[in-house]
Amino acid sequence: MVSRSSLASADHSPQMDQAAAEDLAGAPAQRDDGPRIEVSQLVVRYGDTVAVNDVSFSVRRGEQLALLGPSGCGKTAILRAIAGLERPASGTIRIDGELMHSSADGIDVLAEQRGISMVFQSYAIWPHMSVFDNVVYGLRVRGLDPATVAEKGDWALDLMHMREYAQRSASKLSGGQQQRVALARAIAFSPNVMLFDNPLSNLDARLRVEMRVELRELQQSLDLTSVYVTHDQEEAFAISDRVVVMNKGRIEQTGTPEEIYNQPCNRFVAAFVGAANLIAGRVQKDSREPGRIVFEMAGGILLQGHAQHAPQGDETQVAVRTAHVTLAAPGVADGPNAVAGRIRRRLFHGDFIQYLVDWPAGELVVRRPPTDVFEEGAGVVVSFAPEHCILLES
Repeated sequence: MVSRSSLASADHSPQMDQAAAEDLAGAPAQRDDGPRIEVSQLVVRYGDTVAVNDVSFSVRRGEQLALLGPSGCGKTAILRAIAGLERPASGTIRIDGELMHSSADGIDVLAEQRGISMVFQSYAIWPHMSVFDNVVYGLRVRGLDPATVAEKGDWALDLMHMREYAQRSASKLSGGQQQRVALARAIAFSPNVMLFDNPLSNLDARLRVEMRVELRELQQSLDLTSVYVTHDQEEAFAISDRVVVMNKGRIEQTGTPEEIYNQPCNRFVAAFVGAANLIAGRVQKDSREPGRIVFEMAGGILLQGHAQHAPQGDETQVAVRTAHVTLAAPGVADGPNAVAGRIRRRLFHGDFIQYLVDWPAGELVVRRPPTDVFEEGAGVVVSFAPEHCILLES
């Protein structure tokens, strides 16, 4: 067995261990074809608990892939396995076509030899060092000459707009500035792959939004290949090319943010990603063909919907996103999926108004712009396009 190094020692704190994992990475030879990261049939166990259960995916060059899911679903375990900080029970991991881990072949490449940089939730900043010394720590450990260290350090600080803070003590920085230092340190040695483990979760809401934009621009400008772990759906959608939705150690669905949002494959994805109405009923037998269904909901009302799979006949729910439902005065709306209802409650949220509408299937949640205002108690017609009425797998 080719062993991985233990990044911890009696003389190092967990924070320093994280930073060492982030910085001590050599760069294996790059290939010009194929995906940059390949994870195949990965299983990670903690004792008798299976944290990751037979997970496979790949990440293209220059792509940012998000692992999205609730706490405890296995996202971080996958990230740590890719980095070499966690030894999988089985499966393979390749970077640039080179085998980093194979349980069957007894291969487990050292973390510092994988060409990977990792940004942690806790930043892992040394408070006793200056900003510049934090950023170039890994470069110095790798033995680069002082001129190269200075050049790369200044370049990384410039990218993160932190050059003016180079000589400031890291302990004097705000949370957002510390995160920028962590990012500058991670990119200073031009890694092949970057891994992000909930890097923005400690920031306030306004700063998180700003950093999402900066992270996305940084990733695209440097053509970075990255895997980004988060439980925040809005964050995953904003910064990623593709999203892997996970639950209980398994992959539920993989696709672009638009595909995940508009075409959830099952109840978990529909409920976890965005706000959706789950409408109970059954598929009409004479409409079971790929791409089109007629769905009978409560009261015998028929809805036209969309099926991403060939209906089997045992599906019992369709999903309609709250933002895809329109409201109109009685007699105004016409066409498919136009059903009478009555507004029970109106909630003002600033950027949108949320309506709770009583209709034959119970309660329907509708989000409309604040320019579309209906009074509580008013009769309305709710409607939605067939392509937004998605049949969910049972």
